[in-house]
Amino acid sequence: MARHRPRPLALAPSADEGLALRYYPVKSADGTVLQAWTNDVEGPTVLLCNGLGTNPYAWPSLLDPGCGVRVVSWNHRGTGGSERPADRERVGIDAFAEDAIAVMDDAGIGACVLMGWSMGVNTMFEVAVRHPDRVTGLYAVGGVPGDTFASMGAPLRIPRPLRKPLTVNLTRAAMTVGRAVSPWSSQLAIGPRALHLLTHSGFMAPVADEALSRRAVREFLTTPVEWYMHLAYHSSRHARVSLRRISVPTSFLAGRTDVLASAHDMRTAAERIPGATFRLLRATHFLPMERPSEVHAELLALLARVPDSPRTQDGTVS
Repeated sequence: MARHRPRPLALAPSADEGLALRYYPVKSADGTVLQAWTNDVEGPTVLLCNGLGTNPYAWPSLLDPGCGVRVVSWNHRGTGGSERPADRERVGIDAFAEDAIAVMDDAGIGACVLMGWSMGVNTMFEVAVRHPDRVTGLYAVGGVPGDTFASMGAPLRIPRPLRKPLTVNLTRAAMTVGRAVSPWSSQLAIGPRALHLLTHSGFMAPVADEALSRRAVREFLTTPVEWYMHLAYHSSRHARVSLRRISVPTSFLAGRTDVLASAHDMRTAAERIPGATFRLLRATHFLPMERPSEVHAELLALLARVPDSPRTQDGTVS
């Protein structure tokens, strides 16, 4: 099967924008070429397992050259300039965990703190279970350690037994109609009025940096709906990760009105990890965009709890 060529990055930053952001390619274990990115900032290294199909522009606090944290991350398969895999079924949390290790290896990172948002929380916990020697700390933002679709809809009072069947079936339906919707959705103009409507919809709250948030939404919408739902459907198969062996410093940051990741489920996960912290903010699922200062402060607090500095692959300090 011919490999799907990644589209050019539509929103790559220009040299004069003042964003700490650089893109570069990384080849994963199966040969899929990923669009990786870093802020190249001096400081402790953190691997960001981003929300499904999202991009660096959702993280204004991490694109600040003065953030004090070196962030390394990548765009998911078939999104944001990353190739689709030759085998289109090689997606989901298992594949994303492989991609995380490939990005770490390419950057020469032996072990570091992992940070996840949304479905990226599934990915980081999967990496922590498979490769505990590569992880020195865990920071979960708006996400649960597996079985995410069973966590959706809590603020809407959807009964728990119905959550996963409902959300999975909605995902399947969206895959079916995606090809008809994508030409329209990819051309949506995300200006100030559109962002205002989105951030006053209840699904998302007002954001801290409107210009970067518009950019984040526009970049997100360039992914064809059918491919995004293909990624989401395969991600829905990821089961709850056992937390018994998690012993590194861990923090959870939840949004009170998050309809995609239950704050209750995040709290109970934190309670099962010795020494883990849990903080609840007045926010939705989009904490990195709505509350970037608090997200950044919690990251720095977690890094202060990590006993050893991140290591490179040859054992030196990163």
